[in-house]
Amino acid sequence: QVQLVESGGGLVQAGGSLRVSCAASGRTFTDSAMGWFRQAPGKEREFVASISWSGISRATADSVKGRFTISRDNAKNMVYLQMNSLKPEDTGVYYCAASRQGVVTQTRYDYWGQGTQVAVSS
Repeated sequence: QVQLVESGGGLVQAGGSLRVSCAASGRTFTDSAMGWFRQAPGKEREFVASISWSGISRATADSVKGRFTISRDNAKNMVYLQMNSLKPEDTGVYYCAASRQGVVTQTRYDYWGQGTQVAVSS
């Protein structure tokens, strides 16, 4: 079992930056690929970024490529999503997720956090 707790959401103006964090506990965190997803009001949850257990491999959705960066600190059991050049369409609840596998994935996630709200004003 893995417990995930997100933090760092908030309200930011378009063009601004924000970093959301995810604290993991429980099952061996360092074996797990981690991911970030988001869900905008009235829309389905969508993949944002993934990082392998080692941090070497990453995958990022086209909609955020060049603006968002996923990273992890295995010593602290933390995962981060640095968001730059934010747009109003980035607004949503951001969820952290953990996979039982170690390689990057857009779909194979087994544990989810409760989410943190990000709002970008125009």
